[in-house]
Amino acid sequence: MTRQKAHPASGADVPTQIKNEKLVRKRRRQIIDALVNLSIEHGYHNTTTRMIAKAAGFSIGSLYEYVSSKEDLLYLVCSTIHEEVQNAVEDALADGIYEKAQLAAAIRRYFIVCDKMADHIWLMYQVTQFLPDKWKKRVLETELNISDTFVTALTRLSGKNDFPSLDEKTCSLVGHNISVLGHMWAFRRWYLKKNFTLDQYIGIQTDFILGLIS
Repeated sequence: MTRQKAHPASGADVPTQIKNEKLVRKRRRQIIDALVNLSIEHGYHNTTTRMIAKAAGFSIGSLYEYVSSKEDLLYLVCSTIHEEVQNAVEDALADGIYEKAQLAAAIRRYFIVCDKMADHIWLMYQVTQFLPDKWKKRVLETELNISDTFVTALTRLSGKNDFPSLDEKTCSLVGHNISVLGHMWAFRRWYLKKNFTLDQYIGIQTDFILGLIS
């Protein structure tokens, strides 16, 4: 069963004093990017909300109009990753043509998002364990939502045109494989970027994934 989509960064699950949703999304993205950049440079635990506010161009008081804690922000990092992944994959599948080439296009779009958001993904893997139980549960659910985006795509593609018929367990496992392989480009980039271009990585991994279901 496919889980519900993750809430975007402007969702009501993280309270805000600002009523303008478009402004909330814009400002929260600025704050999220500041948190990620500072955490890469100084470490998450050494990054204070005052540092985040300054880097984002806010006063500390203005920052707290959009979030109440660093933990809120970390959840929003994960939510933002999922939102971008979901948009990219759904765009690749939007034309209604069900074939392997379409899955390859969705994988490519996903890996490009993972490259663009590599720092965000790296931070998510580093510090999720330190979140309060409430947010940790939501982050893990959001992670599963990313995998479910591909599980749903595989289920839709199963048995169509040149695509083989796949049972539920195969769709689930391959969907999770795709999710992890995209993230691997982010958290093993210290090795991968020295030995592969992004296009090479996408090509090799796509051939591997399609080989699993041939």
